[in-house]
Amino acid sequence: MFLSHLTLEHFRNYRALSHDFAAPFTLIQGRNAQGKTNLLEDIHYLATSKSSHARAENEVVGWSAAGEPIPYSRIRGVVQQRAGDVELEILFSYRGDAGSYAKQVRVNNVNRRGVDLIGNLRAVLFLPEDVVLVSGSPAERRRYLDIALCQIDRNYTQHLSHYQKVTTQRNSLLRQLREENANYRDPGIVAQLRFWDEQLVEHGAFVLARRYGFLARLDPAARGLHRELSAGLETLQLVYQPSFDPGFLGEADYRRLANGDITPHTGRLPDSSLTVAALQETFQKKLESRRSRELAAGATLYGPHRDDLAFLVNERDLRTYGSRGQQRTGALALKLAEVQAMTAETGESPILLLDDVMSELDAQRRATLLAALHGVPQAVVTTTDWEDFSPAFRAQAQLLHVDGGVLCPASPS
Repeated sequence: MFLSHLTLEHFRNYRALSHDFAAPFTLIQGRNAQGKTNLLEDIHYLATSKSSHARAENEVVGWSAAGEPIPYSRIRGVVQQRAGDVELEILFSYRGDAGSYAKQVRVNNVNRRGVDLIGNLRAVLFLPEDVVLVSGSPAERRRYLDIALCQIDRNYTQHLSHYQKVTTQRNSLLRQLREENANYRDPGIVAQLRFWDEQLVEHGAFVLARRYGFLARLDPAARGLHRELSAGLETLQLVYQPSFDPGFLGEADYRRLANGDITPHTGRLPDSSLTVAALQETFQKKLESRRSRELAAGATLYGPHRDDLAFLVNERDLRTYGSRGQQRTGALALKLAEVQAMTAETGESPILLLDDVMSELDAQRRATLLAALHGVPQAVVTTTDWEDFSPAFRAQAQLLHVDGGVLCPASPS
């Protein structure tokens, strides 16, 4: 797939933009805080319908929208696919009576649900602050996996949505039962929980199985890329840390993994025989054996919403022992591997979006990254300095300059 056109109207700091992408590589130069990162995040937003940083969706609405008779904000893109062009659009319209913006999604000029937009354009975004994928909270890593998988598997999107809703309802019930000092052995209480348990297990097992399957593609790709980025000096392993024993680890290894003893052995991936049905069985048993603990906590303590992903380098936890440079390299290897994993899953390469990626890389890592770029059909890259990229690379790229939310062609000397 190829993003051939992008239109922005009152979107973040872009008052109006209409741009045609004409080359596999687009290199955008500009000073900080001029709109380089915003443009990459806008493309990623069109792909995922989720903002990388905005806490509320209407935060993407630019200040310039206030100058319109009826304030609005729009992002529109044309994606070239094998079956033909697809037009994607997200519109925010101001509702004066409510004092807020209504979000509307369109695919080929037809109103659709947000979930119907996802997958028509796939994008992998790397930002300097993505080091939090390694150093940050487990929620950051779960969110990463969910956004990646939602772009390639609509079934995952649906199961994840159902799982999140069921978890919310189940947590509400557990809090209520805790306040009532309910007895977890009471048949009526067991029946209430079993109703939600069945749905939690159905959707949660699918989410977990799909994450393991994706990680089976992601891990070897990230390992190879990281080895190149580290000049062969370091070995990366991605280790999934489930909140209950999925059945293939064994209780002893699972306990070591849960206690932070993360090794290539305890962090091993399942083989192809692992099924959703097998995960449902082990998940159900876990819930039944821990009812008293969940009632005491007033929350669902087990399931994909409590899982984590660890980065090991030379068998040491990168989150705890890695330098910021090592953590950044690990996050970059992960994102480059995501491109390969998405391509293997879908048969089409996503767009690669890289923000100021060269600024903290040495010459060897830069060369490795440029080699990886040549393996994707479309990449949009930003920089503050043209000299970060060789004249040979610039000669094959569409060169643009951004200043104050205005994008224009560039001809660096």
